[in-house]
Amino acid sequence: MTASSESPRHHESDERSDAELVARTRGGDAAAFDALVRRHYRSAFAVALAQTGHRADAEDVCHDAFVRAAARLEDCRQPERFVHWLCAIVRNHARNAIARGVVRRASSLDHETAASGDDSARDAERAELRRRLEAGLARLSPVQREVVLLHDLDGWTHESIATEIGTSAGMSRQHLFHARRRLREFLGAELPREYLDDR
Repeated sequence: MTASSESPRHHESDERSDAELVARTRGGDAAAFDALVRRHYRSAFAVALAQTGHRADAEDVCHDAFVRAAARLEDCRQPERFVHWLCAIVRNHARNAIARGVVRRASSLDHETAASGDDSARDAERAELRRRLEAGLARLSPVQREVVLLHDLDGWTHESIATEIGTSAGMSRQHLFHARRRLREFLGAELPREYLDDR
């Protein structure tokens, strides 16, 4: 998919375009907005996490940003580029939350208390890996976090990332290269396999 396409990641079962879903939402179809949320939540979360550095804060920012997007949908001038408009709302909302000092200063207990009980050793290992990954991501700049999360978590192309953050595809690749290198240095052998080879 090209950078000018409506969505950098569109492999949902709902084949309606973002523009059609926006139009249907404007016409009062709440299910259409639900489809937009399902389609773009991961991208919004990646942007929020890149800005806030904390999972729980990113979830709060995403929720608030989707509420704002629903309320201000008439302001979306290019419905085919809904995801880019949404990510701008998310980014601005996250920055405002940080400026107001409403981001959490402590880590969430969600992943420590959500153990399945089936395999407590595996759950503990996953919780530790998540903690280490979050600590590694916290060492990156917000731009590096956003690039690595959009690319590796959500599958965006460098062209789409470049459009989103206002840079070139080459610079997006550089941010990804440097982010992965810093994560490799910090995490070493604990790093997931996909980070061992740059692509």
